[in-house]
Amino acid sequence: MLPNILLYLIIFLYGIVIGSFMNVCIYRIPKKEDIVKVRSHCMNCGHPLKWYDLFPLFSYLALGGKCRYCKARLSIQYPLVEAANGILYGIIVWMNGVNVASLLYCLLTSALIILSVIDFRTYEIPFGINLFILALGLIRVATDYQNWLTYLIGFFSVSIFLMILYYATKGRGIGGGDVKLMAVAGLVLGWKMIILAFAIGCVLGAVIHVIRMKISHESHVLALGPYLSMGIFIAMLWGEDLLQWYMGFFL
Repeated sequence: MLPNILLYLIIFLYGIVIGSFMNVCIYRIPKKEDIVKVRSHCMNCGHPLKWYDLFPLFSYLALGGKCRYCKARLSIQYPLVEAANGILYGIIVWMNGVNVASLLYCLLTSALIILSVIDFRTYEIPFGINLFILALGLIRVATDYQNWLTYLIGFFSVSIFLMILYYATKGRGIGGGDVKLMAVAGLVLGWKMIILAFAIGCVLGAVIHVIRMKISHESHVLALGPYLSMGIFIAMLWGEDLLQWYMGFFL
């Protein structure tokens, strides 16, 4: 019991550290700022942060959610992203075990969170994030090369349809970033799971966005990236069970 608790504690801590860097990416990538060389600083007063201000999650709690220097209220996004990343890392390892696939799924999850927040705010999926997911896909193929055709078909199975839609509607029906996302994510998940992910994402997008339009009077314009990301995550962990449950209706 104790070794398991320690394992998940380490995974959670690793996840929130990565989550801290994810917040940097979320804020800086849309502004075209360097995510490595520029020191972390307060978004309000610009004061460089000390090392003791940079402990993921814990620094936010210790400071009461305020900047140490100007006392401006810090965005709740900081602890939410960090905590969510740590918790999801734990869920992935709990569901999938300690292996290479779990490592790739953890990194994919972090990339999905980053692109979801950015797409939600800007209606754009950063090309660099899709490139990162492509790298994960290539590693996935290399580490499971016996099933390379499954992943290769996954790259094209949804993205070809979306590309046709993109050009047919001149970009009004689907974004180019969404097309690339489903291609590179398909390389990680394979064709069955990426088709399922797309179906789940579309259903979630339709239902949740209609609710948001009714409640908060959101525009009809839909940032699809967050919903596709939800579909990818669900298919990644529970896809096989969902497919077996669905096929049970026909057997």
